[in-house]
Amino acid sequence: MTNYAPAPAGAANATATVGHTILQVGPVNPDVQAALTEEFGALRLPEVPEEREAFLDAHAGEIRVAVCSGRFGVGTELMRQLPQLRAVVNFGVGYDTTDVAQAAERGILISNTPDVLTDCVADTALALYLDVLRRVSAADRYVRRGDWTAKGNFPLAVRASGKRVGILGLGRIGQAIAHRLEAFGCEIHYHNRRPIEGSAYAYQPSAAELAAAVDVLVVAAAGGPDSAGLVDAQVLESLGPAGYLVNIARGSVIDEDALVEALVQGRLGGAGLDVFAHEPEVPAELLELDTVVLLPHLGSGTEETRQDMAALTLENLRSFLRDGTLATPVA
Repeated sequence: MTNYAPAPAGAANATATVGHTILQVGPVNPDVQAALTEEFGALRLPEVPEEREAFLDAHAGEIRVAVCSGRFGVGTELMRQLPQLRAVVNFGVGYDTTDVAQAAERGILISNTPDVLTDCVADTALALYLDVLRRVSAADRYVRRGDWTAKGNFPLAVRASGKRVGILGLGRIGQAIAHRLEAFGCEIHYHNRRPIEGSAYAYQPSAAELAAAVDVLVVAAAGGPDSAGLVDAQVLESLGPAGYLVNIARGSVIDEDALVEALVQGRLGGAGLDVFAHEPEVPAELLELDTVVLLPHLGSGTEETRQDMAALTLENLRSFLRDGTLATPVA
């Protein structure tokens, strides 16, 4: 077994070094990519398994910093293969594809890009909320197919204002979503591991009890092992055939098989989904349902937010190379 030395305070061996000490894992934002190549001369981890093995044999002992996205993190096996790794710089707020437990054990620092994407992700949640209740995308398809002329008026939708809405995960993004929904006269309920002191919203002690108390469940919980399958068949049953689900968190938070079954069988009124369990693969059954709105994981996908995320990612990288600290470390 490889012995790993914990990172010393200040990470003295992480001072301004570039080139072979920096590894890009998977595709990243174009601005980050350009800086990694032109400013830092970073290496890129090959995607082909045979090439990756040879690459790691040659370079694994040199790598101090890995730069990745939320989709392509530094997983368990890769982290084990990088004995001198000291930091993982992540583009995105989610870092569940990185082995956080091993990182903590080895003293490896992790950063993400919080706050700068909060508003755009909350906006996406609101767009899904309005779309799935008012059936905007389905109505658009109805017009485009010529059904308005051939079949008459589009079926009635569901009122979006004044609903009881449950937020599963009342963190930064969850609170931004709740704030937007208050403007629609919605009654906000939430579930976290523990109640938030001073919150004006109604706390529910479990995900299932939250679902039973509301008309719409918005999933904004952090991804990772602790939240995997949190929205299971029981939660969906509690939400019921008149209930709606919106997910802008991670596909892993929902039991996707149970969700598909509930939607196909009409035991759930509809769903607005930006994330999926096996992206970019989407269950084929969902493609045929007009009660489901499907987005290609674009929660923070605006030019302004991606520029801000890129800038913060590079700020974290430069900070670590300068003095061994991160601008936005993961607590």
